Amino acid sequence: MSPLPTTVPAMVRTRVRAAVRRRAPMSPQEAEERALVLRLLSLLSQYPDEELSAHRPRLAAAVAALPASPAADELSAFMDWFAAQDSEALARHYVETFDLRRRSSLYLTYYLHGDTRRRGMALLTLARRYRAAGWDADAGELPDHLPVVLEFAALTGPGTGEAPLRLHRRGLELIRHALTESGSPYRHVLSALLSLLPPTSEADRTAVAKLAAEGPPEEEVGLDPYGSGHEHGTYGEGEFAPPSAFVPPTAAPPTRVPRAADAPRTEGCS
Repeated sequence: MSPLPTTVPAMVRTRVRAAVRRRAPMSPQEAEERALVLRLLSLLSQYPDEELSAHRPRLAAAVAALPASPAADELSAFMDWFAAQDSEALARHYVETFDLRRRSSLYLTYYLHGDTRRRGMALLTLARRYRAAGWDADAGELPDHLPVVLEFAALTGPGTGEAPLRLHRRGLELIRHALTESGSPYRHVLSALLSLLPPTSEADRTAVAKLAAEGPPEEEVGLDPYGSGHEHGTYGEGEFAPPSAFVPPTAAPPTRVPRAADAPRTEGCS
C-alpha cells in the first residue's frame, strides 16, 4: 500500500490507518476456533496440578487439530515440552517462573498500576466487568490473573471479552520478554496470545522498554479486599529495580478456572 499523501490532515490519516487495521467480522467457525485457542491458553497458563497434567494427551490432541496459524505454531512448540516433562518438574518450573519472579507474574494490573490505589480500583472494575457479563469468576483467584482473563475472553468473545487483554497488552509483552530472557517454554504461550492481539505500536515498544527498566508505579498501600501478604525476602530472582516495587498478592492454593468437563470440546480430543 502506497503512503498516504502528506497533505491529508493527520487526524484523517490516523482514522484511515485505523480502518485498514480493523478486522473483518469473523465467521461463526472462526469465532469458535478463536475461542478454543483462548481456552487452551487459559488452561496451559494455569498451575499444572495432577488433574491438568493428566489431561496433557487431550490438550496435545486439541492443539494438533488447530488450523494453521502463528498461535497454533507457538502452542505446538509449547506442547512438545509440556507433554514430555515429569509432573513434578512441571509444577516446580511453574512456581519458579510465575510465583517467584516479579517480572513474569501473571497478575496483569500490576504492570499497569504497580501497588498503587489505582490497582485496587482496576481489580474492582475488572470484577464488575465479569459480573456485568453474567460470568462468575473463580473466587479463589484475583480477577486479573491471566488464566481468568483468558477464560473470560474465550467465553465472552472478541469485543467485550478481549478488551482486558488489549488494555494490558504492554504487560503481556513484558511477561513474554521476561520468559524469553529466562528461557522458559512458557514464552510460546505468551507469543501465541500476543499473535491474536493488534500489533504493537512504537509507543507500546517504548513503554515496554521503560517498564522493563524501571518497573511499575510505586505506592505502598494496601489492596483490600485484594490484599498482599508476602514478605519481600521470600521472592527469588527476576526483580525490577527498585526491589521493593512489587509484592504479589497472597497466592491462593493452585486453582483452575471452570473447565467445562475439564477439557476443550473438539472432535480431536473427545
